[in-house]
Amino acid sequence: MPDPAVSVVGPGDGETILLGTTRMRVLEDGSNTGHRLGLAESVLAPHTPGPPQHRHARHDEGFYIISGSVRFTVGDKDHDATAGTFVMVPPGAPHTFANVTDQQAVMLSILTPDLYMQYFRDLAEMLADDQAPSPQASLQVMSRYATEPATDFSQRAD
Repeated sequence: MPDPAVSVVGPGDGETILLGTTRMRVLEDGSNTGHRLGLAESVLAPHTPGPPQHRHARHDEGFYIISGSVRFTVGDKDHDATAGTFVMVPPGAPHTFANVTDQQAVMLSILTPDLYMQYFRDLAEMLADDQAPSPQASLQVMSRYATEPATDFSQRAD
């Protein structure tokens, strides 16, 4: 039996996805892991708002902060995560994140399984014409990836 292929993504490699003021670099989209795992590096510009608070039904999502600070809102509680912090969000947990600081933040996002990686591509396509998608369009795309807004928690301004 031949050895399985090893995936190596160098510093300038990987697919880039632009999501407003966030630049995401896909390190593993699931194609090398049998779709068990997705991994992306995200660079959040200063004062980058996050997505509406939401829940995933079918995947875990982890975030490791490499530099800067990212505010995670889980339900009605804020957690300011600095470099070296890991945040693990299980299915069903309401969450969002934002960079509320004057400095850039960099984090790794780990998805298991990789279900949500295609969502980021779909969202980038929706944002490509420099217009925010309608709430209805956003909900439709989220629902394709077993995700729904956490409407029981109101959006808060930072």
